[in-house]
Amino acid sequence: MEIKAIVGDITQLDVGAIIVNLFEGVHTPGGATGAVDRSLDGAISSLIEEGEIRGKKGELTLIHTLDKIAPHRVLIVGLGNREQFDRDGVRFVSGEALRYLRRLGVQRIATIAHGAGIGGMDPQTSAQAIAEGSILGLYKFDKYLDKKENSKDIKEVLIVESSESKISALGKGMEKGRVFAQATNLCRDMVNEPANFMNPGRMAMIARELAAELGLEIRVLERAQMEELGMGGLLGVARGSEQPPKLIILQYWGDPGNQSNNLGLVGKGITFDTGGISLKPAAEMGEMKGDMAGGASVIAAMKAIGVLKPKINVTAIVPATENMPGGSAQRPGDVIRAMNGKSIEVENTDAEGRLILADALCYARHMGITRLIDVATLTGAMTIALGHVYSGVFTNNQELCDQVLRAGKASGERIWQMPMHEEYKEQNKSSVAEIKNTGGRPAGSITAAQFLAEFVDDTPWVHLDIAGTSRTDKERGYNTKGATGVPVRTLINLVLDLSQG
Repeated sequence: MEIKAIVGDITQLDVGAIIVNLFEGVHTPGGATGAVDRSLDGAISSLIEEGEIRGKKGELTLIHTLDKIAPHRVLIVGLGNREQFDRDGVRFVSGEALRYLRRLGVQRIATIAHGAGIGGMDPQTSAQAIAEGSILGLYKFDKYLDKKENSKDIKEVLIVESSESKISALGKGMEKGRVFAQATNLCRDMVNEPANFMNPGRMAMIARELAAELGLEIRVLERAQMEELGMGGLLGVARGSEQPPKLIILQYWGDPGNQSNNLGLVGKGITFDTGGISLKPAAEMGEMKGDMAGGASVIAAMKAIGVLKPKINVTAIVPATENMPGGSAQRPGDVIRAMNGKSIEVENTDAEGRLILADALCYARHMGITRLIDVATLTGAMTIALGHVYSGVFTNNQELCDQVLRAGKASGERIWQMPMHEEYKEQNKSSVAEIKNTGGRPAGSITAAQFLAEFVDDTPWVHLDIAGTSRTDKERGYNTKGATGVPVRTLINLVLDLSQG
């Protein structure tokens, strides 16, 4: 699909449909919506008066133009309450509108820059949000299906502006939105893949392909190198699988003369999680192909970083393995040692993500990384606490956490900060090792974060638990069923913000 910004009169374009909008509570449409209304002899105003169009967020009303204007259809999208309107609202309605028009078989569409008029949003922000919402909302994972329906895909979206002076800003926003969305869709592709295709080796291959495409540095550590480094956490989890584990290191050098200006992105890469010897229930176990969503998100973020080229050095580290109950699998009660020498009692083999992240965080510190973000589908307890709306965030450094929260707000990926009080550490104490890998049911997401904190020491660190937000069963706004791509856009925004000081 091609997206571009043009100068013109939206009522004069020979396209299958045009998209205009209305805020809730508006009785007399203005701007481009008003111009279209006048061209249609007040059809929109009449529907507002009759109560069919109310402007509620996501409301879609289709009008056939019957040759009164060049476009064949007009779609009026509701923007909701004007005071609550933001760029995520633009993403939301763009995704909803384009999916609706795709179902009708419309292939060429023109839209106004939502919010750039009375909404008060600058054109670049609006165009970026339209591009993100459009590309994300039209995403589908269909590589294993018959593709006869592809002929109905939308081929072109035009963002139409009457003033030439705004086209440059619209173009810049549109291109940035395309980069953000394409990176997010890479993450979605990886997470949606069946585990018999998306194994540790395939994750490493995707990272290698990105490195070759974008000029990034790539290293992949194999089992023997992990043994030399003493990575007992990663190797312990990998013991039950026939798939060789990989530690993927992908580096972007945006400020090579200042190596301390860096950020580490660490992502959990469990390509399938049976729970190991502590076997999960069979129901819905197939969803555990997505237990590598954290690793996919940091690899995908590197795709955008390599294109946008911010002035900061970024390293993505992904410990990748399966967690299987093979004959050589580690057992509950085993004691292992992480890369930093800390002994760990494996109380539950299904608490494996924190074991592989422990070694990855140690390795990041070994590399001299000064700020760390880890991303993981770490705990079911996170979903119990925050459901499927917010990701949880934990930290030992409030300044870095605040930067992550701001980046999340800009992206529309909701994040909620959780407590990290010292008392929670008591639950992780072991009688046979320095620490155990589960603190029990109470505050399970917090004790998991406290476990990870043992391997970062004083390095500024933020942990994102995306267990409840990495996938969705609903088609809504710019999200489609399956992987969401959370928190790729947050990570990109964070890197851009840090690069600008």
